[in-house]
Amino acid sequence: MRLTLLKKEQEAYLAQQYTLLKNKVETPARVFNAVVSNVPGVGMIKGLFSTSASGGGKTSASNKSDWLTKASQIVLPLVLNRTLLKKSGWLKKTLVLLASEGAASQINKDKISSVVNKVADFIRPKKSSKKKHKNINPLEEESEDSNLSIPPLSETY
Repeated sequence: MRLTLLKKEQEAYLAQQYTLLKNKVETPARVFNAVVSNVPGVGMIKGLFSTSASGGGKTSASNKSDWLTKASQIVLPLVLNRTLLKKSGWLKKTLVLLASEGAASQINKDKISSVVNKVADFIRPKKSSKKKHKNINPLEEESEDSNLSIPPLSETY
């Protein structure tokens, strides 16, 4: 009886110590995630490199998007900031980042492939449904004299 009581006390003590150690180890990660979550665009970059299976069963728009959408959400703001908005301030660049993230989410592989197919159909030559036939003169009927078939059997044997 005394040993089972001592065993239960030690298990409870070890479980409590494990919980304290776990909380102590997770604290820097929680602080880092809290800081990073307030930076715009970081979630988008995390979503690009995370797989759709991760997320703990949560289904969000970033998990449902394909690789083209995720890549365009990163590339589009960079291109705009480097070209059109080169001399603008940080506020405009941040607004463009947020707006282009929403615009890039509308882009996906299906829409791109449908546009490419429409352009390809426009460029391809149209096939005519009529086949070209060579002009061949019709066969002329031949007379019976020139018939080379096997003669009929005579009735006399």
